[in-house]
Amino acid sequence: MPDNIVLIGFMGSGKTTAGKILAASLGWSFVDTDAMIEEDAGLSIKEIFARYGEQYFRELEQAAVAQAAASRGAVIATGGGAVLSGDNVRRLREGNKVVWLQVRLETALQRAGVTGDRPLLQERRREEVAELFKRREPYYTFADVYIDTDGKDAAAVAGEIKEALKLWLASLK
Repeated sequence: MPDNIVLIGFMGSGKTTAGKILAASLGWSFVDTDAMIEEDAGLSIKEIFARYGEQYFRELEQAAVAQAAASRGAVIATGGGAVLSGDNVRRLREGNKVVWLQVRLETALQRAGVTGDRPLLQERRREEVAELFKRREPYYTFADVYIDTDGKDAAAVAGEIKEALKLWLASLK
């Protein structure tokens, strides 16, 4: 087994929701790097962006990713932009299995827009978010496993991840 299972993907792809289900079904812990940042900073991500900007958030994110990647037996949900840092990618790959939760832009907007707490969606037109989506997509391609989340509930996504891991483990024998 890998040390951890790391979930990457654009905001609204289901990393946190499916990750919690997957962790429970494996008997592993669940780690959400965005939640770690909020807890450590004592502020919401939206507040961090508003007060200190994206660069400061990315610094906090790098520390959270380093701490999460040092875990063992965890399902780790990363923020959508965690993969923009080469250091984060290196840490996330080291001894872990990385799963890209793929999502169509329309689905991501629908899911992420529900809470209204996504700083990168605030005050942006759909075209701007579409450009961000397009720019980020190549950063996710280093993943070991790709799972399409469109039209699936979180339990189905977690089940697909487990099946992909079983196939991978069987290939090692």
